[in-house]
Amino acid sequence: MVTLYLIRHCEAEGNVLGIFQGSTDLDISKVGKKQLEFLSKRFNSIHIDKVYSSPLIRAYKTAEAVAAPKGLKPIVDAGLTEINGGIIEGMKLTDIFVNYPELEYKWCHEFHNFAPENGEAIKDTYERVWAAVKNIVKENDGKTVALASHGGALRTLICRLTVGKLENINSIPFSDNTAVSKIVFEDTKHWQCEYINDASHVPAEFMPKKNKIIVSH
Repeated sequence: MVTLYLIRHCEAEGNVLGIFQGSTDLDISKVGKKQLEFLSKRFNSIHIDKVYSSPLIRAYKTAEAVAAPKGLKPIVDAGLTEINGGIIEGMKLTDIFVNYPELEYKWCHEFHNFAPENGEAIKDTYERVWAAVKNIVKENDGKTVALASHGGALRTLICRLTVGKLENINSIPFSDNTAVSKIVFEDTKHWQCEYINDASHVPAEFMPKKNKIIVSH
């Protein structure tokens, strides 16, 4: 049995700028640093054996906030990284929706078909992240593990763990910055979701509304 805490990264500069960060490796913001203080406090009394992280700095610093107080160092796993946005990497979301209306429709209504040119299809993210998580579960029997990843990547994972098919992903909201989900795995075929996307450790004033990605309109 493995207890796994899934954590979305704290606010990063891309959130502040309102851009599609994807695989763009931007640092965390001032608000993000405060969010990490609250995240660290949340895990003060929770035993953690290992901490894994996407290689991107916003996720790694989030992982460090959990790992460092426990004398641990995050283990980097490329399988946990965010979807590569290809032609829309680094673009403002508002510009993407103006210049690529077909991507706007898929983003808002058919996210399972989202596949930016020269980037990664969300269906591939769905399989990549699950492969990484399965390996983590297999390698940590009897342990409690935390992992820090990204909004899109974790959305695909939570979709699989809660509603199954990727076609149902639009029923799964993007999580808030530093939101935590707790999953208990009996093995890679049986699990229980104890809670999903809980950011109650962060006071409202440190959770800017601009960081909430609109899924439908």
